[in-house]
Amino acid sequence: MKRSKSLKLALMGATILTMSACDSGNEVAAIFEDVDECARYEGQDLDQCRQGFEQAAAEHIRTAPKYTSVEDCQADFGNENCEQAPMQTTSGGSVFMPMMMGYMMGSMLSGGTRSNVATQPLYRSKDDPKSFRTGDNQKVATQTGVQKVPSNVTKSPSTKTSTLRRGGFGSTAARMSTRSFGG
Repeated sequence: MKRSKSLKLALMGATILTMSACDSGNEVAAIFEDVDECARYEGQDLDQCRQGFEQAAAEHIRTAPKYTSVEDCQADFGNENCEQAPMQTTSGGSVFMPMMMGYMMGSMLSGGTRSNVATQPLYRSKDDPKSFRTGDNQKVATQTGVQKVPSNVTKSPSTKTSTLRRGGFGSTAARMSTRSFGG
């Protein structure tokens, strides 16, 4: 009987450790569509909302998926959800990217601890329009507000230095080099 009690206690302890480990894979992040929505959320500061949006907008140019045609971009993000990027292909052609549909930043409500969440733009794909995604096509959340998100989406997305010739958000096939305007 002692043996079965010890085994039960060991299993209960292992279960608690496993549950704790699963929870540690999350970070607290603030996800909003715009500055106004952020400022209306309890505990968010207007200046920090603006700063987060501006930082995400600057990252948008660096991290958004890039396409050689607006049709390819729209195939992944939907009609009227793409814009011309401020860069060209090496041959002088236009580059297109999805519009920023929201942004994620570290939450001020995360218990006063420093947040490990990278402020970044978020997108909505045509195939999954209810979910926010990073520039690396990682699903973040389906709603706005302060919430726990997987820690793998809180890192800054990679810089996109090439364009996609055809649809496939997150695809690595058929890429071309790009260059910025003015150097």
